[in-house]
Amino acid sequence: MQTHPTVGFDSDVKPLFRESDRAAMSKVFDLWSYDDVVRWEDAILAHLADGSMPCDGQWSAARIDLFKRWIADRSQP
Repeated sequence: MQTHPTVGFDSDVKPLFRESDRAAMSKVFDLWSYDDVVRWEDAILAHLADGSMPCDGQWSAARIDLFKRWIADRSQP
């Protein structure tokens, strides 16, 4: 049985968000803040999945899957 390594915020998720993504969302939350992303993870995932986030182009399925795995791994720091 193959297991996937645990996905962490600092090592895996935070680097997915560019400085421009962070700036675009700064009035709502900080995409580089673990606490903010955990609090808004369901809404962020919904917008990533429907292609409305980031505003300048849709994430690949692999990037969305990584974000989903992070949530499934209980949103590790």
